[in-house]
Amino acid sequence: MSRKVAVLAVPDGQLLDITGPFQCFASANEPAWNGAEPPYEPVVVSLAGGPLRTSSGLVIETRPLAELDGEEVDTLIVAGGIGTRRAMHDEAVIQAIRHWAARVRRLASVCTGAYLLAAAGLLDGKRVATHWWAADGLQRRFPQIRVEPEPIFIHDGGIWTSAGVTAGIDLSLALIQEDLGHDRAMAIARALVVFLKRPGDQAQFSAALEAQVSSDQDFTGLHAWVREHLAEDIKVERLARRVGMSERTFARAYAAKAGRTPARMVEALRLEAARRALETTDRPVKQVARECGFGDEERMRRAFQRRLGVCPLDYRMRFAAE
Repeated sequence: MSRKVAVLAVPDGQLLDITGPFQCFASANEPAWNGAEPPYEPVVVSLAGGPLRTSSGLVIETRPLAELDGEEVDTLIVAGGIGTRRAMHDEAVIQAIRHWAARVRRLASVCTGAYLLAAAGLLDGKRVATHWWAADGLQRRFPQIRVEPEPIFIHDGGIWTSAGVTAGIDLSLALIQEDLGHDRAMAIARALVVFLKRPGDQAQFSAALEAQVSSDQDFTGLHAWVREHLAEDIKVERLARRVGMSERTFARAYAAKAGRTPARMVEALRLEAARRALETTDRPVKQVARECGFGDEERMRRAFQRRLGVCPLDYRMRFAAE
């Protein structure tokens, strides 16, 4: 039988928080899967039902949540967006989430939908993901939960929480993989033209994007050059020459603008390249270490343990494409 997946939206919700998961489950039903019975019945619901205006201004049609009372709902996904600021103080919304949390097999949130689950008391003592922008506020308001600002999604105690916007797609693909297997989830990712099915422990920001947004345009070209020369010996003095500064001036200016040392930036870019290689290729770990500039496997292992809490081989076993 098809599993009913309900995406709960609130007024002024984030459009992609709602439609991203919905489309993933809808894509799992497309005829390409050998004429098999559709595995999912996705539906968008709201407390009142009817037209619902999202934060982008686009209006979507929703079913009243109460209409599902006589139906069996497998998964409830609570979408986020700026509207959750009001919804978390709406007792009717919170009571409805509590009611359905006790009935569904699987409960999840996207972005600031975690605020609604937390307000319902469903995240106490759990590790929780949300949009990086909202992480500090969520932790302050609900000190009884453990907010982790970096992961794309987290599964803890039967509840899934994810970062914002497109991370809802990664979460949904993980839920589909749990139900239908790796091959089907990867096929759906390809159909959606998702560049890479990201593991939950992957950081919300790529190291390259983080370097770019945390400094300024003075160093954009430098970051691109580093990514193209990771296997080489990249010292601070070489970086300084690339931007036409003395070593001391460059080190001081970069740390002031980027919030970390040039050496930490280089290691972060190497680590990201190594993670991608371990996820998507079968090259030996020693070869990956050399190609990404770590020099040897032991040095890369120490970087993985320090930054990710796992050794490269274990990382590959957990996240490599089958």
